Amino acid sequence: MKALEDIKQTVIFEAHIQKVWDTVSTSEGIESWFMPNDFQPIVGHEFHVQSPFGPSPCKVLEVDEPNKLSFSWDTDGWIISFLLKDLGNKTEFTLIHSGWKSPDTIVPKSGEKNSIIRERMDNGWVELVNKRLRKVVEA
Repeated sequence: MKALEDIKQTVIFEAHIQKVWDTVSTSEGIESWFMPNDFQPIVGHEFHVQSPFGPSPCKVLEVDEPNKLSFSWDTDGWIISFLLKDLGNKTEFTLIHSGWKSPDTIVPKSGEKNSIIRERMDNGWVELVNKRLRKVVEA
């Protein structure tokens, strides 16, 4: 059975790329719009985000300031990537949540199918990126 498609969201923020980068690549910045964490922008750094299901283990995979940040999230093979593109006084920001398995595969922590979790997370990322992250970087 085919794996589910990546979640991908692209938005334009009315903010300079460095401000957006600082908000998505520091522990304090990430907490301001996503979840409490002990993130450090160092490849190989292992950290946790405090999700509703408890602490999720993560690991930094790529840091290319100020253009790309990727980390593994939890134990199910998910990869979160933030892609930033400088548009002068604006920034194009793309979030990619990849690593989905087939629709019927159960996500262990929630006990629900990947298809249900993916749909819920797709909606959740819209709220996080379009509302919460936007509010922080455009303040």
